Amino acid sequence: MVRSAAILAACVAASPAAACRLALLLALDVSSSVDAAEDQLQRGGLVAALIAPEVQAAFFANDSPVALGVYEWSGRYNQEVVLDWVLIDSPAALVAAAEQVAASTRSHNEFPTAMGYALGFGAQMLERAPSCLYQTIDMAGDGQNNEGFGPQLAYREFAFRDITVNGLVVNAAEFTSETMLIDFYKREVLWGPGAFLEVAQGFEDYERAMRRKLERELTPPVIGTLPPARIKG
Repeated sequence: MVRSAAILAACVAASPAAACRLALLLALDVSSSVDAAEDQLQRGGLVAALIAPEVQAAFFANDSPVALGVYEWSGRYNQEVVLDWVLIDSPAALVAAAEQVAASTRSHNEFPTAMGYALGFGAQMLERAPSCLYQTIDMAGDGQNNEGFGPQLAYREFAFRDITVNGLVVNAAEFTSETMLIDFYKREVLWGPGAFLEVAQGFEDYERAMRRKLERELTPPVIGTLPPARIKG
């Protein structure tokens, strides 16, 4: 009887988390290396990816919703929320979220790439996310960290134990063989079980890469079943 009561109590305690399968936080690079036209391509690419049929199918592949948030980042003190946490529990909620991103305007354009600060901001934003089974940050960017502390220190100093960090590298389209930025993301940015990287060959390719990444992240059989990546820390 005591054992049955304990099991029941554990199930009740777990039920709020079970209501949401993933808290997904998308981070957009608006550092000075991203010009106005490129920012429009990434912002528009994200909107188009969110409402793509295959991504919508992944969002609603089962009855457990996804919590979605978006922020943009550049310098060490230059992070702004684009979309605060919203529970995507219907197609209408997803369209409304995409429309809010589409209506957003860039907050900064003159600051460097402070990725460690950006990740710290994301970890703090996840602390007030809805209770979900998994938490993921997507770091999109076109350059390496060049201001303040880097990703590895962020992972040591902020609460990243239960957070996965995936990456979207925007590689220069004219340098398709360039590997420096890809290597940096693989070595310094990816974090946690199943962390993975998508590569966009220039901002013109941003929508395709984002669509592939979202579909992979959101499809329920993938979440929690990928073989563990190298966990740092």
